[in-house]
Amino acid sequence: MAVSYNKLWKMLIDKKMKRVELQRAADFSSNVLARLNKDEYVSMESMEKICCALDCNIGDVMDFVENN
Repeated sequence: MAVSYNKLWKMLIDKKMKRVELQRAADFSSNVLARLNKDEYVSMESMEKICCALDCNIGDVMDFVENN
């Protein structure tokens, strides 16, 4: 199983928020942003910060998908 953050990117579009604005609002490093962009795993602490900044649940910003 792999992770997909497509829901996160769609949410940012809906909120008219840029990725770097999310980074500042959630106070996470540029390394975390790079990992998100590559659909790589990030820590639960980072996901918690993102969810708090966006006022949402983890299922609203990520999915588990089948590896191909």
